[in-house]
Amino acid sequence: MKIGTLGIWLVAIVLTASISVSASALYFGVGPFDRSRTKLVVSTTTSLYDTGLLDAIEDRFEAAYPVDVYFISAGTGIAIAYAQRGDADMILVHAPSSEQTFLEGGYGVCRKIIAYNFFAIAGPEQDPTGISGLAPTEALTRIVEAGRRGEVFWVSRGDASGTHAKEKELWSAAGLNRAELRDEAWYVESGTGMGKTLQIANEKAAYTLADMGTYLKYYTDDLISLRVVVDSGRDLLNVYSAIAVNQTYNPEANFGAAIAFIKFLTSEEGQQIIEQFGRDSYPQGLFYPAVQLLKENTNPTLVDWIEEFAYFDGQECPEEYQNDHKEMYG
Repeated sequence: MKIGTLGIWLVAIVLTASISVSASALYFGVGPFDRSRTKLVVSTTTSLYDTGLLDAIEDRFEAAYPVDVYFISAGTGIAIAYAQRGDADMILVHAPSSEQTFLEGGYGVCRKIIAYNFFAIAGPEQDPTGISGLAPTEALTRIVEAGRRGEVFWVSRGDASGTHAKEKELWSAAGLNRAELRDEAWYVESGTGMGKTLQIANEKAAYTLADMGTYLKYYTDDLISLRVVVDSGRDLLNVYSAIAVNQTYNPEANFGAAIAFIKFLTSEEGQQIIEQFGRDSYPQGLFYPAVQLLKENTNPTLVDWIEEFAYFDGQECPEEYQNDHKEMYG
């Protein structure tokens, strides 16, 4: 069949586009993408999404690679549930114990730690309980005492999020029974995301536990007036990880695109986006890149905290869950 000049020109465009798509995919070592499956669904924690970090990452990733990224934002527990029921190709979360269960259940593979920051206890500007600068467990003990006297409120996420998991750990470490606290009038459960929880705490002049990234955004944008009274330190460490859905568990998962996205997040470019995000708008970085820190051990104390809190059997991803992608763990 003859092809006219216009036809030849159109064929050339298609071939050029095809070569470009394949080259972008091969750059990440995942082979050419099936161009009929260029959608990547990422189930993510609200803190990464609400701050706008993922928008910045998405723009750079989609500009370079043939994948359209869609985010489902929820607390970590719900984000994991979405992936387990086949609604997501990968997860971005911050609850190591739940992540380990996800791997061991056969749902996920190729876990990579991508970033960290710290949780903080935020409260009324006047800090009526006087907990500023105290250790987290001592601060919580004082809040309970003041709450029982009718002087303050505590607002909990009350969901299965990573922030709520950390809160429960802190109550336990303080020797307090959270199940009993839930029945007391001063203890309020929001059942919402981090941003809304901060706003409820602000309205009630209450204390709450927040990830620093979301707190900084809401405070700087004048959405809340709460101030940080307890922050940083080992007990408030907050580690974010990316995990691909195991294609053995869910054959429909877009595994190639998930691996490409994880590799982008851990690449020099991806880590720079994380490091620079928000630095022009906020008094400090909202998140900190973790890859080089862990690889080069540039801060041994912090690395020890991350390994203690977020490693499984001494590794960020045990070998049996690396799914023939050992190049990610060299």
